[in-house]
Amino acid sequence: MKIVSLVPSITEALFDLGLTENEVVGRTKFCIHPQDMVKNVPVIGGTKNINIDKIKALQPDLILANKEENIKEQVEALMDDFKVTVTNVETIEDNYYLLKNLGKLLGKEDRAQLFNIKIYDILHQAKLETPVKAAYLIWKNPYMTIGGDTFINRILTEIGFENIFKERTRYPEIKTEDLVDADLIMLSSEPFPFKEKHMEELQAVYPDKKIMIVDGEAFSWYGTHIAKCENYFRELLAKIHLIQQS
Repeated sequence: MKIVSLVPSITEALFDLGLTENEVVGRTKFCIHPQDMVKNVPVIGGTKNINIDKIKALQPDLILANKEENIKEQVEALMDDFKVTVTNVETIEDNYYLLKNLGKLLGKEDRAQLFNIKIYDILHQAKLETPVKAAYLIWKNPYMTIGGDTFINRILTEIGFENIFKERTRYPEIKTEDLVDADLIMLSSEPFPFKEKHMEELQAVYPDKKIMIVDGEAFSWYGTHIAKCENYFRELLAKIHLIQQS
């Protein structure tokens, strides 16, 4: 089976489940994991600007897309000529079924189940004893955060954070004054590449708040990626625990 993946985290999952570049024949430029495998797979554009002609030339048996990450009109155009599966992952349960269904489709059910078990274990072992009110920023100019109906919010909640914007939906714009109720401000490494200078800008506004840069992939990449984040979550929560004690 020849597959084109339009979703970075799904591309990673396909290789984690045991596929090779012989099966994964097309990817986006943002599909960067696993690096040693994806380097051999042709790029068919970005997640938002797919090159349909390049995909047609690859003649895939299946195209994997995502409701949130890809443009509806572009995906629908591909449906005229190819079998396209559109995923939608907003909860931990959604992620479980994503892997389960991929495993079934690819004949890799046992491997998919192992990843699901690992993810379950990580999210149930890594948890703050006392919830921390947090704001998770994904963009600057304007600042944007995450609402309660996002996958990122589910991961935050699972490991003991309380998203102060959980009553909002999707990815709302906010102003710095909206961060006043947060005990912790998390600046994601993606999609906006927050750096130390951005921490300093917010620290000038909120000198008493804890502000840190966090690994955006650990919180937003569904599929198999969470299974590799055990040490990251453990170290992150250990830092938070020390802050709570100080």
